[in-house]
Amino acid sequence: MKAGKSIYLFLIPGLILYLMFFIYPTLSALFYSFTNWDGLTADFDFVGMANYVEIFTKDSIFKKAFVNNLEFMLFVVIFQTLFSLVFALMLTKNSTASIFLRALYFFPTILSSVSVAFIWTYMYDPNLGLINKLLDLANLEFLTMNWIGDGDIAIYSISAVQVWFHTGQMLIIFVAGLQGIPKDLYEVAKMEGANKWQTFRKVTWPLVAPAATIVVAYTTIQSFKAFDLIFAMTRGGPNYSTEILATLIYNTAFRSYRFGYASAESVIFMIVIAIITFTQMRLLRSRA
Repeated sequence: MKAGKSIYLFLIPGLILYLMFFIYPTLSALFYSFTNWDGLTADFDFVGMANYVEIFTKDSIFKKAFVNNLEFMLFVVIFQTLFSLVFALMLTKNSTASIFLRALYFFPTILSSVSVAFIWTYMYDPNLGLINKLLDLANLEFLTMNWIGDGDIAIYSISAVQVWFHTGQMLIIFVAGLQGIPKDLYEVAKMEGANKWQTFRKVTWPLVAPAATIVVAYTTIQSFKAFDLIFAMTRGGPNYSTEILATLIYNTAFRSYRFGYASAESVIFMIVIAIITFTQMRLLRSRA
């Protein structure tokens, strides 16, 4: 074998892992989505498109979880991207204070999702939680509420936790993008008499747009995969108000033992993520 071709041998271990942990599970999920497999026995029957028909015509909980997931995604994408960009603009310089604050904001990211869930479950506790206690001390008792026990606001309360959890991670991506912008461009903009907003709109944003594309795409995928945070805080309750597709698939498979049906939900879940991420990246790149 020629030396040039032998380099392809190094791709084999990665290819094997890719086939084992992505291609095979994906094809298995697609196969079982056309069955009524219970996940416990080797027996199953092919039911064709019955699982998909039931999801789209009869399953109101799936529709509820899908809407919750969209609300969760929009809240997280908008506020996490906004906060991380604002903080990055404030902490671009490599001064001691900026480096310390970047590390401080990044710190929650290194915590496990379950730890974050326990911390914020306590914070949101209607009787003992720090948030309601602080509101009481500030004579704002009318703002106290059951943050994750009220179905009307629970999904937004958990969305706020997700934003707190990962804003520091996205901040680092924006800082890297901002530090890559040539300083000469800002000097030219200043000489031309551009104000701060004009400089941001004409110089900063176009050049930081690739970083924004990464942040938005990654945040979107993150928001659809926030299983551990939501499961640890509310398990999808109250009354399915915080149920998202990831927790619904888990409950369908491991509580109802409808693995075939859960596989169909997983296939739809994967397609939804692919469509939303692809659309976002096309839109952001076209505006860059």
